[in-house]
Amino acid sequence: MFTGIITDVGRILELEQKGDLRARIGCAYDVDGIDIGASIACNGVCLTVIALGSAPQAWFDVQISAESVSKTNIGDWVVGAPLNLERALKLGDELGGHIVSGHVDGVATIVSMSDEGESTRFVFEAPAHLAKFIAPKGSVALNGTSLTVNEVDGCRFGVNIIPHTQEVTTWGQAKEGDVINLEIDTLARYVARLQEFDS
Repeated sequence: MFTGIITDVGRILELEQKGDLRARIGCAYDVDGIDIGASIACNGVCLTVIALGSAPQAWFDVQISAESVSKTNIGDWVVGAPLNLERALKLGDELGGHIVSGHVDGVATIVSMSDEGESTRFVFEAPAHLAKFIAPKGSVALNGTSLTVNEVDGCRFGVNIIPHTQEVTTWGQAKEGDVINLEIDTLARYVARLQEFDS
C-alpha cells in the first residue's frame, strides 16, 4: 500500500529480458533498510525487490512479469530514464495523498500542457473503460503521484501540478504525448461495483 507521495526519483541502470524483464534501479534510499521481498512503487507500479547493492551507488533489482508490462508504460522504459519511487506505507506514516495500491489499471496519454499561474495544467486522455471511474475533485495516481482531478470531459480529465511536485518528481520532464501509468481511486472502483449489483 502506498500514498502517492513520491519520496525519490530513481534512474534505470540496467534492463535485461530473461523470461521476465529484470530492471536495476539506482536510488537515494539507504538500501540497508530495505528487505529482499519489499515492495517499492516504480512510476506507480508495485514491484518486489529481489536484489540490493550499494556500489557504485545504491540500487535495487526488480523482476517484472509480462502482465505488468502489458498494462503499464514499462515497455517504454530505457536505461537512464528517471522513475518516481515510493517505499511501501508503514503503520503510523502520514497519509498525505490517497490510498494507492500500486496495481496500475492502464495508461493515459498527456494531450496538452499549459501554464496556469505558477502551476502547469495537464490534460490526459484515459481509456474509455477507465474514464467512468474518474470524477471531478476525486483522486488519481499518475506515474505513482497522487493528484486531484480538476475537471472531466468524456475520456479527458485535467489536473494542475504545482512547481514543488514538478521539482521532486519526473513531472518536470513530462511532455505532450507521454504515456502515463494510471491507477484509479480504489473507492471509485468499489462504488461502481456496488452500483452494478444495485441495478
